[in-house]
Amino acid sequence: MLIALLAFLGGMLTIVSPCILPVLPFVFARADRGLARGAVPLLVGMALTFAVVATLAAIGGSWAVKANEAGRWAALALLALFGLALIFPALSDRATRPLVALGSRLSEQRGEESISSSLVLGVATGLLWAPCAGPILGIIFTTAAIQGATLGTTFLLLAYALGAATSLALALIVGGKVYARMKGSLHATEWIRRVLGVLVIAGVAAIALGLDTRVLSKLSSTQTASLETNLAKRLGLGGTEATEAKVVGGRLELPVEGELPSLDALEPWINSAGLTREQLKGKVVMIDFWTYSCINCIRSIPYVRAWHNAYADDGLVVIGIHAPEFAFERNPDNVRQAVKDLGIRYPVALDNKLVVWTALKNSYWPAHYFFDAQGRQRYHHFGEGRYKQSEMVIRQLLAEAGRAPKTAQFAQGTTTGAEKAAAVETIRSPETYVGYWRSDRFVSPGGQLRDRAKTYAAAPLNLNDWALEGDWTVGRQSAVSNAAGGAISYRFHSRDLHLVLAAPKSARFRITIDGKAPGADAGVDVKADGTGVVTKERLYQLVRQKGEVRDRTFRIEFLDPGAEAFAFTFG
Repeated sequence: MLIALLAFLGGMLTIVSPCILPVLPFVFARADRGLARGAVPLLVGMALTFAVVATLAAIGGSWAVKANEAGRWAALALLALFGLALIFPALSDRATRPLVALGSRLSEQRGEESISSSLVLGVATGLLWAPCAGPILGIIFTTAAIQGATLGTTFLLLAYALGAATSLALALIVGGKVYARMKGSLHATEWIRRVLGVLVIAGVAAIALGLDTRVLSKLSSTQTASLETNLAKRLGLGGTEATEAKVVGGRLELPVEGELPSLDALEPWINSAGLTREQLKGKVVMIDFWTYSCINCIRSIPYVRAWHNAYADDGLVVIGIHAPEFAFERNPDNVRQAVKDLGIRYPVALDNKLVVWTALKNSYWPAHYFFDAQGRQRYHHFGEGRYKQSEMVIRQLLAEAGRAPKTAQFAQGTTTGAEKAAAVETIRSPETYVGYWRSDRFVSPGGQLRDRAKTYAAAPLNLNDWALEGDWTVGRQSAVSNAAGGAISYRFHSRDLHLVLAAPKSARFRITIDGKAPGADAGVDVKADGTGVVTKERLYQLVRQKGEVRDRTFRIEFLDPGAEAFAFTFG
């Protein structure tokens, strides 16, 4: 029930987020009606529809996507007619046009107020509302991704929507009182109706043009996100924060944080038979959550390898728990090949159902958890960095177990190619997903068409904008090039550019930087003339700049059909 309360409170906070702006006119257009026959039916219809539509989005089936798209356009048409009827009341006399008559009926103020008309408007609003994806909505969708979309998912989304409806109802009460004071003047009432009608039409236009998801979602909402994060932490649902271990009396202060969870659900195991908690008693255990197309994981693995090599004989057991992000990372053969390519010798186990991930309330790649010889969690760290402190933790836990390392020398991680540490000071481009589920800053004209083929065109690019060119099908996690000549362009600022790619067999490509072959700035998977081949489902390093890092335009053209692009990362 705590997560339901969190969802409700998160929904209430949407009233102060920019993404609520396009639907506010639809809601306030009913401010002149009573709560029972105006606001409540509208908001209930909005909440129920949003919960159902968002659940279908979590399922991700193409039929659900197509149904939602059709519903959105029908809702836009209905609300446009509603807005026109507010601006031009005379339209209600033109009953020979059924759709206009329907729009007029929804705005009609003569006679008994209709609950059904408010409910219909609420359903239309629910089809169009796209809330800014803050931390709380992220927790709900992460739960759906881990456990699958269930009635529980719908319940949480409904709680979120009801929270938003509650805050909107409070605002409507205030708006209704203002409207009631002005109602004495017929002239003022008509002008209010017309202004609301104009705002409704503006909201319809903003949503039809995608401004709700492409512009408003990018506006600063730091304060709201901070409030949501604090709420999640207070309710114990925001995950565990990584903190730097304090040094007290020459030793690290390592309090008990939890217990080593069961590893029985992990399968298959690579480099080892399956390990259990009973087998690991008396051993210092380090768990490394990783996934093989994650650049942050790739850059941390050299240090994990070094710790295994240096301390395995002293009683350290390193377990790489592979927790997939993309569908192809669930394939054990792909993981085995990645383990071989990365030179990993320690035990690796697949957590495709995210059982151990969930048990430790993890949310990050990479994430390192350290357990003492009694099976107690004593330290954790998220992301790259703090390698020396992590190694100090290992050495101290080994000493506590009576297996202190014989040498005072720290292990040295050897990095090559994409494993090289990121040039953090140069990175001004964020991880960017190509699939529609988490896509951002896509600027090809007309936006993305979900799960269907479309011919896309290039567009001017500002920093961190990207576009498709040619015939592509954009899916939930990726985009597939349907014909030779498909291309992706991205305006970026970083030393390194990586792209997670796949192909049914192989796909040749050519890259350019600012319209020219990369030359000395080619990544490890590209020749100086910009050519390369997609042969495996993995991360490809396409750019590593040798000189000054500045805003540049990257373009990759696929010379064969079937290439699949998942996500850009930078370093």
